[in-house]
Amino acid sequence: MARIGIIGSAGRMGAALAEAIAAAGEVLSGGVDKGDNVAALAAASDVLVDFSAPGALEGNLDAAMGAGVPIVIGTTGLEERHHFLCDHAAERIAVLQTGNTSLGVTLLAHLVREAASRLGEDWDIEITETHHRMKVDAPSGTALLLGEAAAKGRGIDLAASSARGRDGITGARRVGDIGFASLRGGSVAGDHTVFFLGDDERLAFTHLAENRRIFAKGAVRAAQWLTGRPAGRYTMPQVLGL
Repeated sequence: MARIGIIGSAGRMGAALAEAIAAAGEVLSGGVDKGDNVAALAAASDVLVDFSAPGALEGNLDAAMGAGVPIVIGTTGLEERHHFLCDHAAERIAVLQTGNTSLGVTLLAHLVREAASRLGEDWDIEITETHHRMKVDAPSGTALLLGEAAAKGRGIDLAASSARGRDGITGARRVGDIGFASLRGGSVAGDHTVFFLGDDERLAFTHLAENRRIFAKGAVRAAQWLTGRPAGRYTMPQVLGL
């Protein structure tokens, strides 16, 4: 059995992770939150799962490296410097960072990449996401993950080809853009749809998250898979063998 430590253990996600660890037959080695001793948790764990905050990532990676244990990072809202930190840590430990730990979303991203690679630029790509009123970042990490999948399928740079927050007289849609729209309200755990809109026909790939348990289950599956892996950057598609 793997000893799994939770970083960001307070709240609903932490509780869901604890339940998922028990259901998977693994051992919960403990949980920490802001101000707690992450290094002590790392030393007592075979693998860490981090659902805390971007500002805590550097310290969490340092703790994982210090103990020589792998880490699954599901924290969203990461910026370029956070990915640099992950790259640096991956030289010493196994790091799996993702915008969404859901197995369904992982497969969805694979399908989106495949569709984007086969449909031409005359098919416009738009991504919509809906989350609860308390979510602080937009677009969601999952929407960006799906956008990256579409961009990779097209062989383009997402940063240079994304359209967000259309308002007013924006002019005609640029060919090749990947559009994003974010909705916030209620208690929605996370709904995402990727539209491929062509002349006279449309495709829509949708994932609806009904409960945070799906993210916890996927994170534990990733932690089990990551345990014992050599240093490096890993992805959720690798967990599913995609």
